[in-house]
Amino acid sequence: MQSKQAVVEELSVLLASSYTLYLKTQNYHWNVTGPMFTTLHALFESQYSEVVQAIDEIAERIRALGSRAPASYSEYARLSRVEEDTTSPTATAMIETLAADQATITATARAVIRAALEVHDDATADLGTRRIDVHEKDAWMLRSHLE
Repeated sequence: MQSKQAVVEELSVLLASSYTLYLKTQNYHWNVTGPMFTTLHALFESQYSEVVQAIDEIAERIRALGSRAPASYSEYARLSRVEEDTTSPTATAMIETLAADQATITATARAVIRAALEVHDDATADLGTRRIDVHEKDAWMLRSHLE
């Protein structure tokens, strides 16, 4: 059986990955160009606005479990499963990258759920389930722009 520490470790990865996704999505919001500008500018803003609220919830769950929430760029860089992007990709590449990142976050949330269920932590499992719901929807919205 896993320990509560395993849950905190998975939550920390989810937190770092979510923060990196937040920064990347905001970067793309600021820097998107082309014929889809208005649509993508608004979509990216709605997605990063939702993620920033989730970041707080994830960090507070880590604290509720009695641990310190990671809160630095260096910790996020080490823990994140989402890669940062310092380039200026095309709008289509932005969409493809963010859709893939949404899938990464979904997989990360599934790992949170698995760890939480091992120790009967229903609140954390619920948090993971809610994150999956949001990120699957966000991925669908992004992919819809590629059809």
